[in-house]
Amino acid sequence: MSLNRSEKQAVVEEVTALAAKAQTLVMAEYRGITVADMTKLRVAARGAGVDLSVLKNTLARRAVQGSQFEVIGDQMTGPLIYGFSVDAVAAAKVVADFAKTNDKLVIRGGAFAGKALDVNGVKQLASIPPKEVLLAQLCGLLMSPISRTAVVLGALAKKKEEGAAAATA
Repeated sequence: MSLNRSEKQAVVEEVTALAAKAQTLVMAEYRGITVADMTKLRVAARGAGVDLSVLKNTLARRAVQGSQFEVIGDQMTGPLIYGFSVDAVAAAKVVADFAKTNDKLVIRGGAFAGKALDVNGVKQLASIPPKEVLLAQLCGLLMSPISRTAVVLGALAKKKEEGAAAATA
């Protein structure tokens, strides 16, 4: 179904707003995917806070003009699904996880922080742990020296107590 000029303008404005808020854009070719599988992908994306859209490539190119995603405008060819996410890794993770189970979804590339990503770049971005896990790892790293110092000080205090008890006995 063809869109008229005002509908196209509305789509461009909506995608421009998505691109302005998003940190990451991932593109994947969806040729041959069943409607049921596409629905599963959309549900997973919605749960992760990823906006998935099937767009005409010319409209997508217009929408990302002037944004950090403009660097991949020349790669927007063929039947693509576009995933925008505010979280830096969410879009890459959703698309890469789905591509593992469905060989018809082919990752084409993406963009993050104004840099174009190839397929391997998207997969590497997807392999980064979630923010909560990274924060927990950072806390563990910060706690480790403090814990060791507390153990050493406790052992020294115990040794001094034992030495004082032996001297008085």
